[in-house]
Amino acid sequence: MKEGLAQFNSVFSIDCVIFGFDGGELKILLIERNEEPFKDWWALPGNLVSEDQSLDQSASSILTSLTGLRDIYMEQYYAFGDPGRHPQGRVVTLAYYALIRLGGEKDLHPITTYAKRAVWWSVNDLPKLAFDHKKIFDKGLEKIKRRIKHQPIAFELLPEKFTLTQLQHVYELILGKKLDKRNFRKKMLSFGVLRELNEKQKGVSYRAATLYKFDRRKYAKLFGKEISF
Repeated sequence: MKEGLAQFNSVFSIDCVIFGFDGGELKILLIERNEEPFKDWWALPGNLVSEDQSLDQSASSILTSLTGLRDIYMEQYYAFGDPGRHPQGRVVTLAYYALIRLGGEKDLHPITTYAKRAVWWSVNDLPKLAFDHKKIFDKGLEKIKRRIKHQPIAFELLPEKFTLTQLQHVYELILGKKLDKRNFRKKMLSFGVLRELNEKQKGVSYRAATLYKFDRRKYAKLFGKEISF
């Protein structure tokens, strides 16, 4: 068995599609590469899998090194292993998507040598990406489009307190289509997992809207893991 395995020389890596929502746009985090191949190109955050870490730990380490954040919602969604995807040899990458509450633009200072800088880019205006990262991004966006219909991942992108308009906007940006306001609100409120607060928006020039919270405990008690949003 060992002799049979010795002929294989594949390397494994992690690539992350990190989504963020700033209230107006759906964005992903890109790095400007600081080493060959594709030096000076924009790319998804990623790195080789460390020998002393699990796949999930490696993915979390990549995110923390770029954002300083921990305990972020992440999920592995696909494997990319075409023989020619990396110019330096056979590299199989495990792709993860992550969802982050931005709370507005923030400066990012990568704690890593392979990235010059990290920048939030609108998903509607992406630059040309290194390797097959556009393919990885497309697959990640496709994944969250399916997930958002059955799991409460939209709330991972929103602040703790949000308006129904903000919630609808997240759904519209991810699904890529306009939703009927009345029907959307009626359906969301009918599930009983949104807790209306005795608070209004602050610092807005228009009529302040009521704020809500997502009740995770009630969601878990009523529906378990999935619900048809």
